Amino acid sequence: MLVSFFQLRLRQVARQFNLRLEARVAERTRIARDLHDTLLQSFQGTLLKFHAVTYLIPDRPAEAQNALESVIDQARQAITEGRDALQGLRSSTLAGNELARAIRVLGDELTNRQKENHSPDFRVQVEGTVRDLAPIIRDDVYRIAGEAVRNAFVHAQATEIEVEIRYDERQLRLRIRDNGEGIDPKILQAGARDGHYGLPGMHERAKVVGGKIAVWSELDSGTEMELTIPAAIAYAKSTVARRSIFRRAGI
Repeated sequence: MLVSFFQLRLRQVARQFNLRLEARVAERTRIARDLHDTLLQSFQGTLLKFHAVTYLIPDRPAEAQNALESVIDQARQAITEGRDALQGLRSSTLAGNELARAIRVLGDELTNRQKENHSPDFRVQVEGTVRDLAPIIRDDVYRIAGEAVRNAFVHAQATEIEVEIRYDERQLRLRIRDNGEGIDPKILQAGARDGHYGLPGMHERAKVVGGKIAVWSELDSGTEMELTIPAAIAYAKSTVARRSIFRRAGI
């Protein structure tokens, strides 16, 4: 009986390890795709525009100056995308109970960037008893939240942005609302805006961790995004629960 229990436990551990390994490989593949589709393309487009400006300088200096200012703005945006990508890669250092704090820190950083542009009122609200999250789930939830919060700050022109994290007995729920410009229903129906990969990336992450994302929005009526993940997947298994299993097995 004892031997069979350990064999079963070893198979479970091996299966969990393989699942985590596959998740990490998939994450590296996704990061490579994101860098190729967003950051690298942004820099490539910027370089092409710099090259085009050189043809304007000899005969049309005024037009060249205007074009150069536009390209510089695009370069700044590319740098911001790179900084956000690196921040996402470092998010695996988050502790189990620090999801809300990490999102607040991100909101503070985005607020500081927009001081001159009347940054929105940003709030993070936690409901229910805070639970430790499984490490892989924790990282993906933070990155989904980060993508939604950045979109609200950068694109929505919102004056209010609210993040709600709810630890229910049956599920983990993350909601992000803003009162900004909203999203064209045609874009929501298509699943993405041409040249942008935020929405597909969030849906992809949610699917990998067994969650679901719903987005509600209309033009000039704000946007609300909700992520839900079943509790059995989202919450880390407690040490007490593991000990009780071994006690029942007589170990």
